[in-house]
Order: sequence, then C-alpha cells, then structure tokens
Amino acid sequence: MREGSSIDKALAVLEAIAEHHRVTDIAAVTGVSKSTVHRILQSLVEWGFARSDGAGGYEPGPRILTLAGRVMTRFDPARQAASALRALHERTGYTTHFAIRSGDEAVYVDKLEGRRPYQMPSRVGMSLRLHCTAIGKAILAHLAEDEVRAIAGRTGVPRQTPATLAAEDDLIAHLAGVRSAGYAIDDEENVPGILCVGAPVFDHTGQVLGGISISALAMDLDRSGLEALAPEVVKAAREVSLALGAPVG
Repeated sequence: MREGSSIDKALAVLEAIAEHHRVTDIAAVTGVSKSTVHRILQSLVEWGFARSDGAGGYEPGPRILTLAGRVMTRFDPARQAASALRALHERTGYTTHFAIRSGDEAVYVDKLEGRRPYQMPSRVGMSLRLHCTAIGKAILAHLAEDEVRAIAGRTGVPRQTPATLAAEDDLIAHLAGVRSAGYAIDDEENVPGILCVGAPVFDHTGQVLGGISISALAMDLDRSGLEALAPEVVKAAREVSLALGAPVG
C-alpha cells in the first residue's frame, strides 16, 4: 500500500472485511490506523459495501454482491485467458488449448494452432473426455475421489487407444501423481500419435474450472520433451487462474 493513498487504504479495508470483522483486526492486517479504518468503514456502510454485524464488527454489504453479479454476467473466462494462452503459444510454438469443464466432460473454448507443418484435429466447441486427456486428467485430479468415481460411473472409462487408463482404480491412482506433479500428460491415450501436457485452471472460489494444454505429434515431440515444457504450461495455467480471481497460493 502506498503511504498516504486514501484510495489504497479504502481498498485494503474493503478487501479485509471479507475475512476480518473487528476494527482492531482490520487495522492489524492492513497497516491502517484504527481511526482511519473506522472512518473508511463508515463510508463503506453509507455506500452499502459494508454493514454492521450487530456485535461491534463489520461484514461485507449487499452492494458487493450486486456489483459482483453484474460483473459475472459479463465475465468471459476465454477472454481473461487469452493473454496467457498467447504467451504460452509464443514461448513453445505448439498448439495451445483452453478448455472448461462442462458436467462430465470439458469443452475447448480457445485454441491457437502451433507453428508446425501440421494442424491438430481439435476445434473450439469440441468436447473432450476427462479420463484420457491432459486437460481432463488435470481437472479430475482436483476433484474429490467420490466425485471422480461418480463421473466414471456415468461415463465409463472407455479405452480410446492401447495407452488409455481404462480401469477406474488405475485412474484414481494415476490422478494422485498428477495432483502431486501439478500437471497431466496424455501420452497417446486419447488419439494415437498425439501427446499433450495440461495443467488445471481454478476460478475465484478456488475450485477447478478447466485447464490449459499444449499438443504435438509424437513424431515431433516425445514424452521427455513434453515434460520439459510442463513448467511453461503450469505457469500459463496459474496466470489464467489469477486472472479469474483464484486465491493466491
């Protein structure tokens, strides 16, 4: 916070009341004096951005929800992801994707074709299975096990290629490694001859929303080369998550 900036102080207080309710606590976490915090809170109450909790403290006011609702009706995750997706594309030269979970599958909402002498068969609007794709496994790895099993119960885990993990228990065990690594690899598990690496994207609630990936033909990029690019994909996915308001962590 810049010294002497009343706007910064007001914003710091507004952000703090999401987790702290008493003036003393808000002053402690913001570094703003208690007298100033109290004045700011009074103004926020007048504007509807805060309200008294009836016990000497304050809590977020209804106008925050109204404003958030107006923003979310115009919020386009693909637009928020575009900059990070372009940067990933420029850094790697491979086809990049952004997909969002939709029920028991995911749907591509953006794609940038790679600078290679071939094109990927994917397209915006195309759905993809969760159990055998890099983005799909990155999503599943951040769902509760019972939810993953419920999805598998509804969709099955059909073998798309000889490399597909087609047993539910094998998939569950594999997802633990994905969660630990921070990314998932599709090693010709969905389409023969195509490899992908994907990382999860989280929304403003901290829940997994979808994922970012890069794809290449096996003759162009082997698994070790793909794994070497995984940190770039993880970086891009984190940038998108932050753009979507995901908690910093």
